[in-house]
Amino acid sequence: MSLPKPPQSGRPYTRDVHHSPEPTEHEGRIAGLSTVLTGEMSYRNDHLTRPAFISLAILTFITFVGNFTQLQLSAALPTLVDDFGISVTLGQWMTSIFQLTMGVMVPLTAYLTRRFSTRQIVIASMVVFTVGSVLAWLSPTFPLALFGRFLEAVGTGVMWPVLQITVFSIFPLDRRGMAMGIVGMAMAVAPAIGPTLGGLQTDMNGWRSIFLTLTVIGCISILLAVFGLHNFGESDKAAHADFFSVGLSIIGFGGLMFGFTNIQAYPLAAPVVWLPMIIGLAGIVWFVLRQFHNERRFKTGKTNRPALLDLSVLRNAHFSVGTIIASLSFFAFSSLVVLIPLYIQNCRGYTATISGLVMLPGAIAQAIAQFFGGRALDRFGARPVAMVGTILLCLGTTMMSMIGMGTWIWYISICQFIRQIGMGFVMMPVTTWSLNCLKPAEVSAGSAVTNTVRQIAGAIGSPVMILIMYSIAAAQMGAGRPDIEASVIGIEWALRISAIINFIMILMVVFGVKGEDAGSARSAVRRALRHAKAAVILTPCP
Repeated sequence: MSLPKPPQSGRPYTRDVHHSPEPTEHEGRIAGLSTVLTGEMSYRNDHLTRPAFISLAILTFITFVGNFTQLQLSAALPTLVDDFGISVTLGQWMTSIFQLTMGVMVPLTAYLTRRFSTRQIVIASMVVFTVGSVLAWLSPTFPLALFGRFLEAVGTGVMWPVLQITVFSIFPLDRRGMAMGIVGMAMAVAPAIGPTLGGLQTDMNGWRSIFLTLTVIGCISILLAVFGLHNFGESDKAAHADFFSVGLSIIGFGGLMFGFTNIQAYPLAAPVVWLPMIIGLAGIVWFVLRQFHNERRFKTGKTNRPALLDLSVLRNAHFSVGTIIASLSFFAFSSLVVLIPLYIQNCRGYTATISGLVMLPGAIAQAIAQFFGGRALDRFGARPVAMVGTILLCLGTTMMSMIGMGTWIWYISICQFIRQIGMGFVMMPVTTWSLNCLKPAEVSAGSAVTNTVRQIAGAIGSPVMILIMYSIAAAQMGAGRPDIEASVIGIEWALRISAIINFIMILMVVFGVKGEDAGSARSAVRRALRHAKAAVILTPCP
């Protein structure tokens, strides 16, 4: 994505940068923020126009805020648990509820983008986010802080799909990999700043200062959206959403997570464990069946209301493979965001600041890898890029699983550095490739599906891995090992399971990421042009 140069004074921006013809009268009025930017108004002569660049930059920043918020609390979690006097299992809901809520909000994106304008969605989202940050900042109890965290997730849950849809609507097929790489690079900076700044703030001013910062950022985001954001795409005020499906998704995924969380405190036979899990599974099955049923009725013209989540895109084998790979990587990654701070602070006795600094190099590496991964996707295709990424991810996780009581603390940083380079070469390239495999009309639905599944996988990853860690630690303590040593062994085994998941991802790339171009967008464009030329040559003259 070529960034536009500043306009020279006294000369029109588009003619100066893009050497385009005189703007039409309609384009000359583009300064009105309510004006809908079409693809032609947004991307001309291999460059973004100025209004599109500013709007895309604002969307990227606000989406970055969501990623920043999601990860900033990870280093502060042990301190927050101590302040409220709660268990780690209950405290991890501060991170899990964020991912779960985002997973529930993402299916609403298709409806929200049809029903409301870009400006309406973004401004309303940031208002809700800011209110949640204020509640969490001033909360006297854990439930109120958790509710504030929930509102933050509601506010940011739709932003990444909106940004993703916008990028796919603006950029041509052979530039999407690079564009998503640059956008993804900005997203990957969040892990670098989030845990590090969160740890530093926690040590200096307590965990509440994190939410004060987020309140200020939320206010800045509202101002940016009000005064600089244009609309993308037309809105349909007659659009409707299936809110019953929203309720089913909340019951399904929320119940499943609640049951998993309670296993650490109660035996498996306790109703508080198995009953929520059964209700959750029933809710998920009902939700999935309802989506297929509603979409079939919509496509046959029996209703004008589409499914909340169009799962029919999963019939595309390449899209399904890409979605599963991205979800597995998010499952493994999100669990480590919780486990590693616990190891560094609770098991080794280091501060939250050190915990954040240990994670910093890896997050920077992921940001850089996101950029080069996007460019490599356009040039080489998804298969070789994803192979490099999954191998590095598996290698780094395997190395990290060898930690012990006396491991050099910066060895963790080296392992995480390798892991996150792998993440940079997996997440964005595989997601972009899988969406490229869909028809243009299916991209919005595909974006909602892949982001929903990925967020839910991340939300489930933390409690599942913490459950595994505590179960193994409890068995070790029962065998007479000291508490800290038992906890380290539990973390080791959780990391080994994560490494196994990464190895499965390698196999999926080997056997699943394939095709004529293995996801190369540029080659796909060249092939389409060849077919078009052949059609012109073969068409008889009238």
